Amino acid sequence: MKRQALFSTALAVVLPAVIASKGFAATGTNTKSARAAKGHAAAGSTPAPTAASVLAPVKAPAARHYASGDAEEQVIVTGTRDPHARARDSISPVVVISAAQLKSTGQADLRDALTTLIPSLTRQTVGTGTANTIDSINMRGLTSNQTLILVDGKRRHTTSTVYYAPGPQQGTTPVDIDMIPVSEIDHIEVLEDGAAAQYGSDAIAGVINVILTHRKHGIQMSANNGGYYKGDGFTSKDYIGAGFALPNDGFFNLGADFKFQDHAIRGGWDKRTNRYDNPIMSMPRAVQVVLGYNMEYNVENGLTLYSFSTFGHKVADALQNFRTGVDVPGATFPTLFPNGYVPIIQTDETDYGVTVGFKGKAFLGFDFDLSTTYGGNHNDVNIANTGSQSFLQTYGYTPTEFHQTAYTATQWTNNLDFRRSFDTGILAGPLNFSIGAEYRYETYKIGAGDYDAYYISGAQGQHAIPPGLASTSSRDVTAGYIDVGTEFLKGWKADFAGRFEHYTDVGDTEIGKVSTRYDLNRYLAVRGTVSSGFRAPTLAEQNFSSLTESPTSASGVLGVHSPGARLLGARPLKPERSTSFSAGIILNPIPNMHVSLDAYQIDIRDRIVIGGVYGGAKAIEAMELSGLFFPSTSATATAQYETNGASTRTRGMDITATYLTNLGRYGRINWDAAVNFNQTNVRSVGTDLNGNTLLNAQQRSFLTSYMPRNKLIFGGRWTWGKLDFSVHETRYGRTTSNNTYWNDVPASMVNSVTQFLRWVQTPRFQTDLAIGYQVTPRLHATLGANNVGNAYPRKLPYAVQYLGSEIYNMDVQQMGLFGGYYYMQLDLSL
Repeated sequence: MKRQALFSTALAVVLPAVIASKGFAATGTNTKSARAAKGHAAAGSTPAPTAASVLAPVKAPAARHYASGDAEEQVIVTGTRDPHARARDSISPVVVISAAQLKSTGQADLRDALTTLIPSLTRQTVGTGTANTIDSINMRGLTSNQTLILVDGKRRHTTSTVYYAPGPQQGTTPVDIDMIPVSEIDHIEVLEDGAAAQYGSDAIAGVINVILTHRKHGIQMSANNGGYYKGDGFTSKDYIGAGFALPNDGFFNLGADFKFQDHAIRGGWDKRTNRYDNPIMSMPRAVQVVLGYNMEYNVENGLTLYSFSTFGHKVADALQNFRTGVDVPGATFPTLFPNGYVPIIQTDETDYGVTVGFKGKAFLGFDFDLSTTYGGNHNDVNIANTGSQSFLQTYGYTPTEFHQTAYTATQWTNNLDFRRSFDTGILAGPLNFSIGAEYRYETYKIGAGDYDAYYISGAQGQHAIPPGLASTSSRDVTAGYIDVGTEFLKGWKADFAGRFEHYTDVGDTEIGKVSTRYDLNRYLAVRGTVSSGFRAPTLAEQNFSSLTESPTSASGVLGVHSPGARLLGARPLKPERSTSFSAGIILNPIPNMHVSLDAYQIDIRDRIVIGGVYGGAKAIEAMELSGLFFPSTSATATAQYETNGASTRTRGMDITATYLTNLGRYGRINWDAAVNFNQTNVRSVGTDLNGNTLLNAQQRSFLTSYMPRNKLIFGGRWTWGKLDFSVHETRYGRTTSNNTYWNDVPASMVNSVTQFLRWVQTPRFQTDLAIGYQVTPRLHATLGANNVGNAYPRKLPYAVQYLGSEIYNMDVQQMGLFGGYYYMQLDLSL
């Protein structure tokens, strides 16, 4: 892996210099394909912004607002069925992020780039076990379960791995957004509004629509290499994308991304050894390759064949808690590991998706779009550098590497959409009418681990899935929608959408959405939305089980239909239902300044969360009833399951502002600021069949206070000739956590499910700097530092530091845990 990283670094430095020395001429232009007129702007390479790029009276990106092209005239396809809808005229708040903006963040992950740019997006900084290898994203204080990911308007499949680490993400099955190649992205449209009536289940908080590039010529290359101030976490993200023209004005794009990420460890002083030898607070080592293509071919006038696909493969190692070999009976292997050992969770993940479709003119003047999309995710999970005490006692030896399980999720989605604009002669604008249908087939499989990995105690670190908890499940989903939008009077637009869905496992639903906008004049506009939503429990939520062991405790998640979950009072899952309201104001008070404000309220009933937690003997009984055995009854134990645990209300506000300062011969500065305010309250908590409350204080706070109360991003970018300089400050608002006791407390409080330490993580600030230079017309170089001041979160009180080494709260979604990061980036266009 180190050789691959060094080769990548050498390539990033040497190749652009060699190419530049050959004297290639500049292009520097940004052409638009025919499809751009339908909402997909073509990719280009324009490092400096145009004045119009900051003049759009539309919700502006929160940082580094220097997208190429005319953002004021940017045609969008998300949240509207109008084929000519522009970002500046959007009824709902839509943020448009260009590929250039993504690169400007210096982030190696697409997830981290987006959360750097948009305050309403958050992410879990670090997890444990397999949860540490998933790149998921959350919106408006809700989780990835309530955020729909699209690729060119088509529903993206989720990962097969459940995020089981504690925190707001616990129990979710997100889309691994980093499995979409950055080399194939033209721009991203983020709809910050409930859109389940338009796109179906999951779009309660909003929609992230990744629009693929439509280049007809040229090659784009980028190399980003960096590491943390502490000297670890070396990361390399390199990609190449090429475009080719096809006959009849078609195109074919091909892209490839490569990423290497090394471990970075931030644990504290382990109280057992008095050394910094526990690596649980760490990022995984990972090697990832993602490929993709996108193409269109005009078969004949009025009929176009299109297709796009992605394929990704990632292998990752996640470090677990250090075992001294003397802490707990059942964890001692003096012959194999006389000096102790660190179990390593190993994942081998394959992700794929392909879409094929036809679009064009149909009968009666309707445009049609017929497509089929098949995608899936498979993850083989092993644990290495460990052993099984039960296997050793019975057979006289133990393996040191075990196959734990394999998760597989697939999704086959078929869509048929019709759209037509009617000129009524009465209304101020055309009547846009859309109707469509969808059929989706989903499967989910949990494979059993090897016998030696689940035999009685199983492998120390993580118990394998026994045959009794292995499962294969599937369901059919059918849906139909209708959408009507128009401009009633000059400046007054409205959109009405309704949707029906049928799930073979959870039944039917009808949902709707009404949106409107009124432009009072060129300086002021108002908009608002009322919508209902629906989210069916995923197949993973209904079937997932796991048992994770630390040196002194064990925590299990039981499938809701398992014998153990039934013992704990579990009920079958039912769908979430939501009601959302939003209202916004768009201001253009002076030339070159644009401000938007959007407030929202999202009520979710029967929200699906991890709950029903039990501790001690009851937890052990439930786990063993399901075939998961603890290494020793002396270990503290908890068990829980997915449940419709609570009804919540989320209220918040997004405010953005942009301003252009023209300095004449000294260039110009694009200023930007954006802030998200967000608060979730639990309105009611359910009870299990045993009469006990489903959520304890810690689980309630997962929903209400583990995400920042507010997040502010502000700064600017100065462009002067070939030089550009940007600085942005991010303020993360406070979080409040209820933390488990571990040290210096009575034994009854250790790993308690009822007593917690309330801890306020005060606001934190992070400064990002970057300086760039146009070395040649085709080569741009950037030196940058994210978190240049090397800021860290506040350390937890010792009483809640597990083993003394978990010094930061890994569960809250505030600032990162790894400190300052420096990088060099080279971007080359041919």
